[in-house]
Amino acid sequence: MQFDLQIFHKTDGVTRLSLEATDSSDATRQAEARGLSILSVRRQSTWRLGALRARPRFALALFSQELLALLDAGLSLVECLETLAEKEQQPEVKQTLQRVNAQLYEGQPLSRALQQFPGYFPPLYIATVRASEKTGDLSTALGRFVAYQLQMDVVRKKIISASIYPVILLVAGLLVTLFLIGYVVPKFSMVYDQMGRNLPLFSRLLMDLGHNLRDHGLIIFLLTTALFTALGYAISRPATRQRLTQRLWQIPALGTRMKTYQLARFYRTLGMLLQGGTPIVTALHMTADLLPGSLRPRLEEAAGAIREGVSISKAMERHDLTTAVATRLLVVGERTGRMGEMMDRIAGFHDEEMARWVEWFTKLFEPLLMIVIGLIIGAIVVLMYFPIFELAGSIQ
Repeated sequence: MQFDLQIFHKTDGVTRLSLEATDSSDATRQAEARGLSILSVRRQSTWRLGALRARPRFALALFSQELLALLDAGLSLVECLETLAEKEQQPEVKQTLQRVNAQLYEGQPLSRALQQFPGYFPPLYIATVRASEKTGDLSTALGRFVAYQLQMDVVRKKIISASIYPVILLVAGLLVTLFLIGYVVPKFSMVYDQMGRNLPLFSRLLMDLGHNLRDHGLIIFLLTTALFTALGYAISRPATRQRLTQRLWQIPALGTRMKTYQLARFYRTLGMLLQGGTPIVTALHMTADLLPGSLRPRLEEAAGAIREGVSISKAMERHDLTTAVATRLLVVGERTGRMGEMMDRIAGFHDEEMARWVEWFTKLFEPLLMIVIGLIIGAIVVLMYFPIFELAGSIQ
């Protein structure tokens, strides 16, 4: 991606410079390597004409699997990264891997080298690598992270696949409704105008709606597009998402399931970090971003209680960060010393529970959605033909 830098040079004074870099930190390092003083760094807008170029997606799970395979084959870490950089097709990703390898040649540990590129390697990944450096078992840590990613992807794919058919059904119903109102209804309206008959109230309202949609379709389309764009922008704001999440959590059944899903992600990630050797308080702070804003203060209070010597199960239960199953398994984990494994089991239990609930909900929601769409389309057809039915009745 491109970055605009405002720099100061001894001879030229304050000037601007454009650089290709993976992130703002990388752009700053490149400029400082040239002996320039950085005043400001700003990423170029991706909405400018001619700059509509998406950042290449870095498949972290695939990278970890390939690195794990090469390490298990007996290659050194430097040789593994060189091999992965050579086979990489995306220039930016290839450049990033080469820079990580250059950091290793300078004697930096892998975690510190990865930390220079936060756009590609998230904090959880870096923490996993850093913990493995203490034990010298990078392969095990990578295997644990790959398994973690696969488990997270399974849950995500289940939810997405369950929502595909209802979305397709909703879009198809909407298109059919728009076709009837915007094209078929005005045709019927012309016939009724020629007949000179007075239409029933609801039929007349439907005909007026069809006329307006046909005559002002472009304006309605632009206004609708602007409305959805504004809604999309509002939802993309963290504060808006937090308020929306709080509203959804107030719905009894849905709110409970959403909280369970968030806690399952939280415990799975926390369990992975604990199994990798990360201290519990550090792991809690690192996983705070996985929880919605309303639960983060509770997590901070729970971390403080654990730091003061309170057991993990009691601290989590006291601050409403567990379920009945989670509390019992946490107690078992404290007794056996396998807290990371127990947290992974908590996540697995609730993931299965969530999958069953999503399956049940979609089986109930799909026929209800079909009924609603059928009633709407049926009402439009009946209102279109209702004057004809009245005319036929009067002739008889």
